Amino acid sequence: MHNEINFDGLVGPTHNYGGLSAGNLASMQNVGGFSNPRAAVLQGISKMRALLEMGLKQGVLPPHERVHIPTLRQLGFTGTDKAILESAWKQSPTLVTNLASASAMWTANAATVSPSADSSDGRVHFTAANLASLFHRSVETEFTARVLQTIFADPEHFEHHSSLPLGGRIGDEGAANHGRMSASHNQPAVELFIYGRSAFERPSNSARFEARQALEASQAIARRHLLDPKRTIFARQSRTAIDAGAFHNDVVSVTNGPMLLYHEQAFEEPEKTLADIASACQRCDIEPVFLKVPKEQVSLDDAVKSYLFNSQLVSLESGEMSLILPVDVLETPSAKRWVDDCLKADNPITSAHYMDLRQSMRNGGGPACLRLRVVLNSTEEASLAGVGLVDLAMCGSLEAWAKKHYREELSPEELGDPALLDEGRTALDELTTILNLGSIYDFQN
Repeated sequence: MHNEINFDGLVGPTHNYGGLSAGNLASMQNVGGFSNPRAAVLQGISKMRALLEMGLKQGVLPPHERVHIPTLRQLGFTGTDKAILESAWKQSPTLVTNLASASAMWTANAATVSPSADSSDGRVHFTAANLASLFHRSVETEFTARVLQTIFADPEHFEHHSSLPLGGRIGDEGAANHGRMSASHNQPAVELFIYGRSAFERPSNSARFEARQALEASQAIARRHLLDPKRTIFARQSRTAIDAGAFHNDVVSVTNGPMLLYHEQAFEEPEKTLADIASACQRCDIEPVFLKVPKEQVSLDDAVKSYLFNSQLVSLESGEMSLILPVDVLETPSAKRWVDDCLKADNPITSAHYMDLRQSMRNGGGPACLRLRVVLNSTEEASLAGVGLVDLAMCGSLEAWAKKHYREELSPEELGDPALLDEGRTALDELTTILNLGSIYDFQN
């Protein structure tokens, strides 16, 4: 028996609107505003609770330590942690803002995961993303790998690969550009890697935003994960979608089971992409379901604004599918009409649930951004011994923890406050006990 477990990232105590992500329209538009870290983390926990109540399995990944003092030490700041933070803030508030980012909550970027049913050695493979395109995200990789190795610790079942090299524009953005199509979770699947550019092509002067995922990164991960080339597809995201603000392909497409839900303008060569997928599916007895959203019904601008495709598309115990959508879809007439029509049509999607995730949405991340999908069989799941897994009681513990430790409001100027650093560390230290993770943070050692 195989189950898909959504490992959601907990929003960190320094959740703020730094506007650090070029190409992410929400991030760019909300820069400098006041954030509410407490509301942000509670919204994420509420989503986990809702999915558990729907009968789905849920895991959690902890926030990263921020402000990240070890990186400031690498950059030449010395003294006590408090002195380092105060000196760095005085010299470069922009640097501190980068190292205070809570963007690790978007665990769709944490790693690429290939289930054991897909790999030739019968193990689950993880490659932590290097996130090379943006400085504030590139510092996440080491701790992400540490957390994944802590939760998925049994080498008999799990293989962890080092992140790809940071140099040479070999950018890897994790599962946000990766999908899986299968007849069921326990059967071999077609793995779909979406890239935006080659690492070796010159940047286009006419492009509005630079593509982040490199073809070479996707190819390297497929080799490392021991995937069957006949069941592995590499497809290029359209330049039109990237320039519209689809900085990751999960802003314009999503997979689940045999279904690919996609915007008409998601891929550079849509006909070839669908034909390649269909051919690969045929090799493993998958009947693909392609559900296209025409641009005349939902424009790219509305798709990006509403995060319609950044929904979680999940399979229920009944075998039917459900869309987990942000409330922003309700406020975008074209997207809401499409969902209403979809639920009336003849396809596996039979229900839709709307979640208030406004705090993360204002930074450019919806329901799908907040989770890393991990398919495990019963033996692999048992090897976790409960570490990293969440039930309804755990949700209650996390809510109480967040209300105790998180600020209700945070201004950009407070990121340089040593008191915020201490508050965050106190919260994370307690969290590791709640989640039974041990001493995983640098400050704990």
